[in-house]
Amino acid sequence: MPISDENWEVAVARGAQVARRAATAVAYEPARRAIILEFEDGSFFGVPADRLEGLRDASETARAHVLLQGGGTGLHWPDLDLDFTVLGLLDGVFGTRAFMASQLGAAGGRARSAAKSATARENGRKGGRPRKKVISDA
Repeated sequence: MPISDENWEVAVARGAQVARRAATAVAYEPARRAIILEFEDGSFFGVPADRLEGLRDASETARAHVLLQGGGTGLHWPDLDLDFTVLGLLDGVFGTRAFMASQLGAAGGRARSAAKSATARENGRKGGRPRKKVISDA
């Protein structure tokens, strides 16, 4: 099946776009406890290693042994058998859906607001958090 000139141009443009987002270097900075990506234009992107699924409990040595793969589109930690894509990290994807949901839920539970504080005080006056209603099958 021949490729049309139009499809060829679209593919070349997409390839150039991905290449701009490919990292040229990656390093673990122990002082910041962060993974730092460097790009061709000299820009940097960093993410705390503790925020990445699989790196939270990893040793400093294992965190530091990170390799660029796929022309700078992926990161691989051979000691941990762990992989991330550069685009995923740039989009804020720091793990599986379940891991990300647990992180968001934990952050929401720690959040403090006037409404949340007022509700907690009101529930305290009433003897604690309201019980869930149980629906019987009888």
